[in-house]
This record gives sequence, C-alpha cells and structure tokens, in this order.
Amino acid sequence: MPKSGQCPICDSFAHPEATLKYPHQGDSILRQSVLSRPAGRRYPTSLKEIPLFSPLLNRTYRHLFAAQVVALVGTGLLTVALGLLAFDLAGADAGAVLGTALAIKMVAYVVVAPVAGAFADRLPRRTFLVAMDLVRALIALSLPFVTQVWQIYVLIFLLQSASAAFTPTFQATIPDVLPEEADYTKALSLARLAYDLESLVSPALAAALLTIMTYHDLFAGTVVGFVLSALLVVSTRLTRPTPVEHKGGIYDRTTRGMRLYLLTPRLRGLLAFNGTVAATGAMVIVNTVVLVRGLLGGSETDVAMLLAAYGAGSMVMAFLLPKLLEQTGDRSVMMAGAWVLTGGLLTLAVLLATGLVVGNVDGSFPILMPAWFILGAANSAVLTPSGRLLRRSAEAGDRPAIFAAQFALSHACWLVTYPLAGWLGSTGGLTIAFATLGVLAVVTTLIAGRLWAGDDAPRSV
Repeated sequence: MPKSGQCPICDSFAHPEATLKYPHQGDSILRQSVLSRPAGRRYPTSLKEIPLFSPLLNRTYRHLFAAQVVALVGTGLLTVALGLLAFDLAGADAGAVLGTALAIKMVAYVVVAPVAGAFADRLPRRTFLVAMDLVRALIALSLPFVTQVWQIYVLIFLLQSASAAFTPTFQATIPDVLPEEADYTKALSLARLAYDLESLVSPALAAALLTIMTYHDLFAGTVVGFVLSALLVVSTRLTRPTPVEHKGGIYDRTTRGMRLYLLTPRLRGLLAFNGTVAATGAMVIVNTVVLVRGLLGGSETDVAMLLAAYGAGSMVMAFLLPKLLEQTGDRSVMMAGAWVLTGGLLTLAVLLATGLVVGNVDGSFPILMPAWFILGAANSAVLTPSGRLLRRSAEAGDRPAIFAAQFALSHACWLVTYPLAGWLGSTGGLTIAFATLGVLAVVTTLIAGRLWAGDDAPRSV
C-alpha cells in the first residue's frame, strides 16, 4: 500500500501544481482499481505505460470532453445547414455568401478572442462556459427564420463571437483539470481525434438526417448540441484559479495575453508554425475539390476520400504523439512536422508541373492518397503539441488570456492563407498555388526555428 502522503496512482509525494491533495483525487474508478492490486506492484507512471484514454477516467475531464464532442457535432450540422440555407437565399451566389461568412467568422475570432480572454479569469469558469453555450444555442435557434443574406452575416458574427469567447477559455480549463503533463498531452491528442472524427461523422450524419427531414431541422440538431454541452459543463466542478492582479486598465488587460505570448520565445516560434499549418491547411481545404473535380474529373466521393485520408493521417499521428513527445520533445516533433508540410506542398507543385498528377483520378490517386495522409499526420504533429507550450508559458490565472492570444493569432494566419489559396488557384492555377504556399511555408518554418532556438523562458509583463 502507498505510504502516508503518497499518491496511490503515480507514487509521488507532492504535486505543487494540483489544487487537490492528489491530482488524481477525483479519479475514483482508477484509484479503486489501483488500490485493489497486489502490494509491491509497480503502477504506471509514464506516457509509455498509461493508455491514451486514461484522462477519461477523470470525471470532470470526461464531462468536458463529452461537451466538446457534442458541440462539435452540432457545429458540423450547422455547417451543412448553413450551406443549404445560403443556396436557398442566394442561388448561384451561394459560394460568395459562404466565403463572406467564413471571412466574418475569422474576423470575429481574431477580434473578439483577446477581449474575451482578458476578462474570462474574472468570472467563474463554469458560469462563463455555460453562458456562451446558451448564447450559441439561441443564435442557432434563430437561423431557420432568416430571410435575407445580411441576416446570415449578422448571426454568424454573433455566433462565432460567442465561440471565440468559449473555445480559448475551455482550452485553458483543461490544464487545471489535468495538472500532470502526461495526462494533459493525452487530452490534447483526444481533442485532435475529436476534431478529425467530427469532420468525418458530421457530414455523414447530416446526409442521413436529410433523408427524413429538411435542412431547417438540422439547425435544431445544432441547438441540441450546444444545450447538451452546457448541461455537461454544469455537471462538472471547476476550480477558479487565482486571478492575476493587473495594474493597468482595460487596454492592459486586453493586450496582456498577446504581450505575454509575443515575449515568450517558444510562443513566437509557435506563431510561425501557425503560418506553416495555415498555408498547408488552406490548400487542402480550399483546393482539394478543385484538384479532384476540376483537374482530374473526379466525383464528390473522390473528394471525400481524399479529405478522409487527410483526417486519417491526423488521427493516426494523434495516437502516436504522446509517446513521440516524451521521447523527442515538442520542438523536434513540431519542426519535423513543419518541414514535412513544406516538402509536401513543394512536391505537389513539382508533380503538377511535370504532369505526374494530371489526367484522371485512377492514375493520380495512388500518389494523392498517401500524400494527403502524410500531410494530415504532419499537420497534427505541428498543431497538437501547441497546448503544451501554452500551458508552460503562463500561470493558471493568465491561461485564458494566452490561449485567447493563440486562438486569435492562429486564425489571423488562416485569414491570410484562405483567400490567398483560393485566389492563386483560380487565377494562376494549382501549380502556382502549391508553389507559392509552399514557399510561404518554407519562410514561416525557418522563422520558427530562428525564434524558438535557445532561450525558452517566458518573459514577465
């Protein structure tokens, strides 16, 4: 049996970061399981020994993860329904409407997230998260009654503003629930899996639901998702970190997260990595359909298969990352992933220029399917560890602000690469688009290596 004061799960005697006596104190299932084992047995203490899904044994995290999943599915249904609504209202101009809505979404993320992050630490976390979920549910509930395009734009801005307040605060809460880095790393992988699975499940679920209902009813699914998310958050017990004292006024509070972010070498490197991810992701999201349908004459199913390969690569890497990060470290994994993304874009540009990927789907898919799988895996390798860097770079009270800064800055990168990928693809062709975004990825990866090289200590602000 453990000695007095010794944690029965990991055998340690002190957890200075934990708010509970033991960081596993709420894990009754795991604790009872361990205590029932024979004395003298060595309990799992490292990433190599604990399964990926072990954080789900923590009741609070389990409920938060479930809240994230149902909200993601609801958002996925919203995406499908919004596209059909735009087509009903705008017809052939639906693409322009959706493009504008996407731009509005990104602007809301960039502008609102830092403001919300500045004040999130002053409010009870659970109350704040539930309020944002209910706001999103009310907005989604009003979308079926839209009759004008401008109404879509207004509601999307309000909805995404609530998401810009909710998401960074939610992300900043997880390190408090799982103070051990091993558990938190697995939670990041689980979050990555949830995002990737949602991108596969939501369209299929929407297609199935549309066989028995109209697209207006899909908005009800979105409302249900947000309400269930709110109920799951209500069922948790979240501790409130001690707020960081601020000497300045509103401007100081609003910019604190951004200043702390930009003063920390590893986070400046992360910002450059965000550019690499955005360059590659924009090409995949914007131009996969152009490549398959326009250049290769493929079907919608072929587009879905290629995007599924990208998601599968991301999920496989999410499973591998906990052990990989323990063995090699964050910077090495992220740098390797960034160079794979860069090489992938430039290689595809060469293949298009030399005619190796042209003509038909059957001849090109043996090249494209592995390429998209590798790009998805590399994307996950760069993106998933970012939460670990943010966690190390701020005190608990500052985490909402610094997670909000990452949320805003990463989406600012997408705000540049989304239109760039679309404009280059339509005016210069896919070869030019892949080459240009590839060069951009080279530059941002080199900058990341330069900014995050030696001194890695966060600065005080």
